[in-house]
Amino acid sequence: MAKPYWQEEEKKKAWFLLLLLIVLMLVETQLAVMLNNQAGEMTSALAGKNGDRFWTSVHTCLFILAFAVPIYAFYYYMRDLFANQWRRWLTSRFLDGYLKGRKYYELGSDSEIDNPDQRISEDINTFTGRSTHFLLIFLGSIMQLVAFSAVLWSISHLLVGVLAVYALVGTVVALYVFGTPLIQLNFWQLRREADFRFSLMRLRENAESIAFYRGEAQERAHIDSKFDKVIHNFSRLIKKQRSLNLFQRTFSQLTLVLPFIILAKGVLSGELEVGRAIQAAGAFTAVLAAVGIIVDNFESLSRFVAGIGRLQALSALMLPDAEPKTAVADRHPRIQTRPGKHLALEALTLHPPQSERVLIKDLTLVLKPGDALLITGDSGCGKSSLLRAIAGLWHTGSGVIHHPPQEDFFFLPQQPYLQSGTLRSQLIYPSTTSSLSDEQLLEILEQVHLPRLAERVGGLDAVQDWEKKLSVGEQQRLAFGRVLVHGPSIVILDEATSALDSGNEASLYARLRDSGTTLISIAHRPAVLRHHTHVLHLLGDGAWEVHDACGYQFDGQAASVRGSGIASPLAAPPLKVAVAG
Repeated sequence: MAKPYWQEEEKKKAWFLLLLLIVLMLVETQLAVMLNNQAGEMTSALAGKNGDRFWTSVHTCLFILAFAVPIYAFYYYMRDLFANQWRRWLTSRFLDGYLKGRKYYELGSDSEIDNPDQRISEDINTFTGRSTHFLLIFLGSIMQLVAFSAVLWSISHLLVGVLAVYALVGTVVALYVFGTPLIQLNFWQLRREADFRFSLMRLRENAESIAFYRGEAQERAHIDSKFDKVIHNFSRLIKKQRSLNLFQRTFSQLTLVLPFIILAKGVLSGELEVGRAIQAAGAFTAVLAAVGIIVDNFESLSRFVAGIGRLQALSALMLPDAEPKTAVADRHPRIQTRPGKHLALEALTLHPPQSERVLIKDLTLVLKPGDALLITGDSGCGKSSLLRAIAGLWHTGSGVIHHPPQEDFFFLPQQPYLQSGTLRSQLIYPSTTSSLSDEQLLEILEQVHLPRLAERVGGLDAVQDWEKKLSVGEQQRLAFGRVLVHGPSIVILDEATSALDSGNEASLYARLRDSGTTLISIAHRPAVLRHHTHVLHLLGDGAWEVHDACGYQFDGQAASVRGSGIASPLAAPPLKVAVAG
């Protein structure tokens, strides 16, 4: 995940900022060594009652601080700026993969990846921020180790040996005793927290439906179950962290005593100045902090590694170098898609994702410009699934779908999607701009029987909570307005007029038919039959029938030629009908 940032289009900026940070760290480390030396000087001057030496050291300290303080502040500013730049680039890369090829839709049905939104919004921020933090503290530790080891070696060889053994033992204990359990617990804590947050978001998004059902008790039970898992996992996590904290505290506090115990004999015998002992203690603490970096940061390192695991799983499916999931592809052959002048299905067999159930078997038909196909059948027989396959959302099955460019399709679901934004943005969605004038947009609103909508809400540039502001019927009419704005050649309607009265429904269907648009509809009202030329009746278990709309009745009493095999192309006159499955 990190490698492309340092090798692709952002590499010059990335390396420049990193080198600048390293220079700042080198300067800061050198200033820290100089301050430590002056601390020893001041202590020795006080012990020797040497006023001139003391005040000279004080002036030197103040001079060093005049440089150290702004460099310290600028270093942390540049560190955060670098992490922010990296986050912007990596988030953009993930969003490209998330939205390209409708990956967001596929991940929604993939049980292996939970809460991809949280991984993109939070885990990337943690990854870039923590990566920068740990990279710099490890580099800083190396610099600190080199700088202060020289000071320490010049004072006591024994102190250096004790330090090396002490740090090695502490690091080994931290890694082998606390390593894997803390990483696993932090991984599950991130997942449990995300699930709990999603359950609250789901409650907010479906507030009206839940309120109508009075489903508060069941929703509370569902939220409580998610929250209980958060608390249970966190209880296990803090118990393990308690043990780690005891170890870390013991490890760090002993350093307050160790250097003085080792140097006490030299100071008491007069061989070593008190100031030199203070200087050695400061150097010992600095070097131990450098070599004990893993011990001191183990808790945050374990959370960091857990977050990387979640982000890596997502990147394996989304980023440009992601490998396809061959196991799934081998188990379920994919439906092929090929460009064509007309929408045509050739021996199409359809399964739900990750399932062996056959929804449709060996369906063949052709829709030519001006045709209108009504898809009907019992609930659960695969009507909406067929639309998903035509739209390129479902691929599990076999056969071939020949289709014009995706830009020629326009899909109208039963519940239209309304984004946050202006009335204009709702009307021209999914486009971000439109060449149509305000007068033309207002005329389209009149054509879909919303003549006073703009006036009522405050104009085309008014921003409202549209899902609450508009009834479902108004939302469906507004969605029809999008069709008129874009003028697609093929419109797919999934019960898109279910909330409309018969007059509005007939008027909108007639407008689409008059424009020569090819229609594919799912509907259950007999009134819509007259707006279609053919009917595809799905019988369940993969079976289907194709009928001429003129002779079809919703009660199933329709004249059809029954046989076996594949239906002839739907649009080829005279129409031949067959039964498959």
